[in-house]
Formats: sequence, structure tokens, C-alpha cells
Amino acid sequence: MDTVTAAPSATAAPRLGTLQFAGYAAGDAANNLAFSMTSFFLLIYYTDVVGISAAAAGTLFLLIRIWDAFADIFAGRVVDRTMTRWGKFRPFFVFAGPPVLLLSVVTFTVPRQFDGGGAQLAAAYVTYGLLGLAYSLVNIPYGSLAAAMTQRPGERAKLASFRMIGTAVTTIMLAFVVSPQIQQYRGDPDGFQRSLLITTLIFAVVGVALYLFLFLTARESVQRDVAHVSAGQSFTTLRRNKPLIMLCLSSLAFLTALFSLQTVQVYYARDVLGNAELLTALTVLSVGAIFLVAPLMPRLVRAVGKKRAFLSFGAVGLLAGIGISVSPPSTPWVSMTFFGIMGVSTAGINTLMWALEADTVEYGEWQTGVRTEGITYALFSFTRKLGQAVGGAVAAYAIALGGYVGGAAVQDQQALDAIRYASGFIPVAFILIGMLIFFRYPLTEQTFATMVAETQARRAAR
Repeated sequence: MDTVTAAPSATAAPRLGTLQFAGYAAGDAANNLAFSMTSFFLLIYYTDVVGISAAAAGTLFLLIRIWDAFADIFAGRVVDRTMTRWGKFRPFFVFAGPPVLLLSVVTFTVPRQFDGGGAQLAAAYVTYGLLGLAYSLVNIPYGSLAAAMTQRPGERAKLASFRMIGTAVTTIMLAFVVSPQIQQYRGDPDGFQRSLLITTLIFAVVGVALYLFLFLTARESVQRDVAHVSAGQSFTTLRRNKPLIMLCLSSLAFLTALFSLQTVQVYYARDVLGNAELLTALTVLSVGAIFLVAPLMPRLVRAVGKKRAFLSFGAVGLLAGIGISVSPPSTPWVSMTFFGIMGVSTAGINTLMWALEADTVEYGEWQTGVRTEGITYALFSFTRKLGQAVGGAVAAYAIALGGYVGGAAVQDQQALDAIRYASGFIPVAFILIGMLIFFRYPLTEQTFATMVAETQARRAAR
């Protein structure tokens, strides 16, 4: 059995510094220049620029994001088999990061490449599918990295908070940059296409710099006894990891809720509230909540534990979703308030998900003696991608059933109601499912501390 030299225990490993936390935040900022760009704006790009119907786009989202989910499993196996002089995870940020950003440009350039509805739809499938595969090869190493940087619960919670801050900064920036373009070029698809091409090219340059910063500042400090993990070892660890399975099922429901809302948020601003530029305000309120939640998360975890905190944030989301659907469009401030409350819920749940996933790596090693960060995070990401697929598809189908007409200056009341329900009531249903599943999650803080201590004792005895 080959062993990779690293710090022998959580207590002996050097503490993470400001550069490590900032670099980790930069990594997810780079990820979201592609990921959040598609999550928030790809559907409206397809319906209002490319000319794909909402129903056809919903099917595309469902199929491609399921493809993305299986790409995550492939990427997890690639990661687990990799070991270089730069570490197991860091090389992917340099070699896989730039292709992701360039494919994001291509994904938002479909009309420039092809003419005709059928050819455009085929191009959308190909470009978005390639983007998903490339994204898996950078996101799986990125998500796996936290478990290899530290075993300290406080530092893991802080890494998760910085990750969410990186996401929030990018998402708010996207709203400020892209929302005015949607309003300015309404009814002018060619103008919107030109503007998006310039925007995504700039994002690609910025993203490469952010990935390089992550590569230079990250360090992999946690000791592993097996450098190159076999397929059998990977799947044995997954099969025996009950906390991971419970987390994945709950996350599937929560992510379905989140992506239903994200997919139609731009429609909510433009069509329900009557002004696409209000998307900026909705995004600042909902995504900006992370700046309130993140500094409090380590303290909250110490006070009540991850499980209770997770369920509490879910309850907040139930209240917010109902409010979003029933708020009168004539008083936008009411809707904005509930979007802000939903932001607190999603910020808390997402931050805790990353910390919980890292804990399941320790559980798997405790059970089997093998650390499998890559395939563990890949399965977690697999279920998140399924949630993205189902949430995006459900939202698209909902507005299609409501009679949404792409490019129309005004939507009828049935279409507006469908947008409101996809923004609120659909997320509420899936949040409730996620909470019911997570009630059975078995890992507590005391259990985690015992596992890590026993694993270190076994290693010391060898």
C-alpha cells in the first residue's frame, strides 16, 4: 500500500491562512462564471434569442443535466486515480478550467453558428453537453479539495462559507452585468447575442486568473494511505457510507427547489414584476444573504450542530417560498422581502451541504480505511446535478404549461401565475421532501470527533 506523505493528524496539520480561504473563494467564483451564468440566463437565452420553445428547452435541460450527473461520476474516478507532484486536485484547475470558460462562450453563441430551428436545437445540445463534461472535470476536484485541506470542523465550515461568498460575489455581479442587457435588448435578439458574446469572453479571461490563484494558494494537507484508489475501493466506500446517501437524497430535493426558483427568477422580475432590471435587486437580496449567513455559520454549527441548523434553514425556506408565490405583483417590495428570506435559507443550506459532504469522506475512511474524496464528492455532485436537471425542467415545463410565449412583449395571466408558482410553491414542495429525508441523517458532531480520533489511532498503530 503506497502512502502519500502529509500531516499525520488534524491537530498537527498547519492551520489554513487567509490566502487559502481567499483562494478557495476565488475557485468557486470562477466556477460560477460558467455555472451560474447558465443557471440564471440560459433558459431565457434559448427561448428569447435562439427561438427554442420553453418545453423543448425543458427537455434539453433535463437530458443534458442528467448527462452532467453521470459526467461527475466519470470525473470522480479520474480524480481518485490521479496523483501528481502538484497534488491530486490542483492540476485540474489549470488544465480543465480554461476549457470550461471557453465552452461557456460557445454555449451562449448558438445563433452565430447555425441557421434553422432543428440545427440550433442540436447545437444547443452539443455545446451545453460539452460544457457539462468539462465543468465536471474542474468542479469535482474543486469540491473534493476541502476534505483534503483540513480535518478541523471549524476550518471546514469556514471553507464552505468562503465558497459561498465566492458564489455570491459572482452571482450578484452577473445580475448587475446581464440584467440590464435583458432589458435593453428586449425584442432585439441579435443585439442581445452580440452583447452576450462580449460578456462571456470577458468572463473567460477573469475566470482563468481566478483558477490560477486557486492553484497557487491551495494546499493538500490531509494524510491518505492510498494514493491511487481502485474502482472497487471507490464503490465499496460509497456502498457503506449511509450518511452520504442520506445527504445526497436530501440534497436532491433541496437542489430541485433551488434550481426551479433560479431558472424562472429572471421571468419573475421581467414578466411578473414588470422590469427585468429588478432581477438585480432580487439577486442581491437572495444571493447577498450569504454575507449575513457566512460569518455566523461556524458559530452556529458550534452552538446547535450541523443537522439542526440544516433543518432550521429548511423551515425558513418553506415560509419564503409561500410568500414568493402569494405576494401581489403590485407591491414589489413584498416579493423582494421574501426573496431575501429565501436567500437566507438557501445560503444556510448550501453552506452546510459542503461541510456535511466533507464529513462523509471521514465516515467512509473510518468504515473502509480508504479516503475517496473524488468519488464521494462526485456522487454528491451527481445528485446536485440531478436536482439541477429536475428543477430546471420542472420550471420550464411549468411556464410552458402556463402558455408562456418566448419573445412576446406581454404574457397572459395564466403564464404569469405559472411563473409565480414555479418560483414559490414548487420549491416549497421539494424543500419539505428534503427536510423529511434529512431528519434521519445519522452523523452528529460527537460521532464525527470519535470517527476522526479512531482513524488517526489506527494509522498511528501501523
